[in-house]
Amino acid sequence: MTEAPALIGVWKQLVGQEPAARTLSTASAAATRIVENQPVAPGAMTHAWLITGPPGSGRSTAARVFAAALQCSTGTGCGECPGCRTVLAGTHADVKLVVPEGLSISVAEMRSLVQAAARRPTTGKWQVVIIEDSDRLTEGASNALLKAVEEPPDRTVFLLCAPSDHPDDVSVTIRSRCRLVTLRTPPPEAIAQVLMERDGIDPERARWAASVSSGHVGRARRLATDEAARQRRATVLRIPLGLRRPSDVFTCADQLISAAEADAGEESKVRDEAERSELRTAMGGDGIGKGVAGAKRAAEAAVKQLEKRQKSRATRTQRDTLDLALVDLAAFYRDVLVTASGAGATLNHPDHASEIAQAASAWAPDSILRRLEAVLECREAIDLNVKPRIAVEAMVTTLRQG
Repeated sequence: MTEAPALIGVWKQLVGQEPAARTLSTASAAATRIVENQPVAPGAMTHAWLITGPPGSGRSTAARVFAAALQCSTGTGCGECPGCRTVLAGTHADVKLVVPEGLSISVAEMRSLVQAAARRPTTGKWQVVIIEDSDRLTEGASNALLKAVEEPPDRTVFLLCAPSDHPDDVSVTIRSRCRLVTLRTPPPEAIAQVLMERDGIDPERARWAASVSSGHVGRARRLATDEAARQRRATVLRIPLGLRRPSDVFTCADQLISAAEADAGEESKVRDEAERSELRTAMGGDGIGKGVAGAKRAAEAAVKQLEKRQKSRATRTQRDTLDLALVDLAAFYRDVLVTASGAGATLNHPDHASEIAQAASAWAPDSILRRLEAVLECREAIDLNVKPRIAVEAMVTTLRQG
C-alpha cells in the first residue's frame, strides 16, 4: 500500500502540520500491512508514540486522527468509513481516551487502562490508548504505564501527548520506548484558512483571530466566535498600561482571577449538570416504586464522588484559563521588547501596536525584561500549586514597579 497523501481525509484536521501528517500516514499504512500479514519496512510502525508540540498545535487532534487512520478500513484515514467516523466521534470500542479530569492522572486510573489495553481488539484492527496531557501522570501512573509500554500486546498502540520530550514532561524511560512526532506552531495563514473553510468564519475576523492567537488553533476559533473571549483578552491587555496607582495592583489582579473563574465556570456549568443528571438516572436515583430509597442513597453517594471529581476538574480548568491569560500578557511584554530593540519581528498582538509602541518608548529594556520574567515566574508558581491569587498579586506588583 502506498503512502497516503498528506492533508486529505482525516489528515485535513492537522492544521499546518504536513510533516507530521506524512509520518503518521506512512505508519498507518504500515499498520494495515501488519494486520494483513504483509511485509513492512523495519521501524515503519511501532507500538508507542509520543506526540509533542506547543500549546494549540493540535497534539490531541493528531493522536485522534492517527487512531482513526489505524482503524480505517483502507488504512489511509479516509474519513468516510465507520472506523474513521466512530474514532473521531469518540465512540469506537477499541480506542481508549484518557483526558485528565483533575490536576493529575492517578495510578489507579492508569492500571485500569493498562488492563483494558491488554485485550485484543473487538471491532477494530488495533487497541489504541490515547493519553492526553501525559505530563500530568503521577510517578506511580508513569510506572504502571512503563510496564505496559515495555511489554506491549501485539495489537496495542499507545499514543502519548505532551508539551515536550523533556524529563519534566515525560520520564526518560517512557520516552526511550516511544517514537517521537514533533508538531510545529501552525502559521497564521493555515489557521485563518481552516477557520474560514471549516467554521464558516468571516475572512476578516478569521485573519484577525489567527494573527493574535500565537499559533493556537483552538484559541483562534474561540476568539473568532466568542465575544466574551474577545472581551477577556482586551481586559488582560489593558493591564500593562493600566497600573498607575498602588490600588490598581489589586484591581488588576482581581480582574485576572475573576476572568479565569468566569471562563472556567461557563465551560464547566452545563457539562457538570448533565453528568449529575445522567448519573442519577443510571443509578435509579430519579426512579419511583419499591426499593427506590436504597437506589437514591446509592445515587447520592455516587453523585458526591462525581462532584468531587468535578471540583478537581474545575480547578484545573481555571488554572488552564488563567495560564492562557498569562501567555497573552507575556506576549505583550515580548512585543514591547521586540519594538524597543528594533528587531522587526512579527508582533503577537498586532492589533495593540500603538500601546506596545507607547510602552517601548516609556520603559527601559531591563525594566521590560523584569516585567516579562515576573509573568513567567507567576506561571511557574501556579504550576507548583501556589494559590493563584497570591501568585498573580505578586506578579502585578512587579509589573507596576518595573
